[in-house]
Amino acid sequence: MTDYLDRPGLPRLAVDQRDGAGPTIVFLPGYGSDMTGSKATALDAWAEAEGLAMLRFDYRGCGASEGVFGAATLDDWRDDVLDAIDALTTGPLVLVGSSMGGWLMLLVALERRERVAGLVGLAAAPDFTDWGYDDDTRAALAEDGLFARHSAYSDAPQITTQAFWQSGQANLLLGGEIAIDGPVRLLHGLDDAEVPPSIAFRLGRALRSADVQTILVKGGDHRLSRPQDLGLLCATVRALVEAL
Repeated sequence: MTDYLDRPGLPRLAVDQRDGAGPTIVFLPGYGSDMTGSKATALDAWAEAEGLAMLRFDYRGCGASEGVFGAATLDDWRDDVLDAIDALTTGPLVLVGSSMGGWLMLLVALERRERVAGLVGLAAAPDFTDWGYDDDTRAALAEDGLFARHSAYSDAPQITTQAFWQSGQANLLLGGEIAIDGPVRLLHGLDDAEVPPSIAFRLGRALRSADVQTILVKGGDHRLSRPQDLGLLCATVRALVEAL
């Protein structure tokens, strides 16, 4: 059931939380997505059947949360995640990040090392402000303050602001060691046209953890939302939780 996390002076966050056995599974959506997507709801249904604690929520400006999407930065959404897990959960966490959510899960794990027990990335897209924008896009951002492009997942164009891009550039991770030591599982579709599978390899190499597994999904696209993809997601989270 959707509730709201009140934060003095900040937009309220729409949350859907269920108690259960730990560690708590926390789903982090991608850019412009929300907690009602197929991966989030499939994982939530599985966790409910297993009696596991689960937290879903919408970043500010997304889904049912308050705020303006175009006014938010990567730092803002990272802080939303930190606020949600600090206020609503206790004990160890398994963060499941989709696309941009995979970048956020890394940033959050670095901030809450003592609590994050494991990570699962779905087409994780760390540093996409660096490798995902060409010179023309960067020039448009610098001149106009924002850039709009066609979205394959919505009728509305996808908006990126200069402030968001600058925030991303200040949080780049792939150029050095990522000081995360817990288990990490990376699922990536071989037909992903948004985030090249090579990003999963770069991320795997950058992570300090000795327990990193990258699973390439033949025929899988960026969404990884086919029934077999959702089954793989739940099986991967199950194996990780059971090993903790």
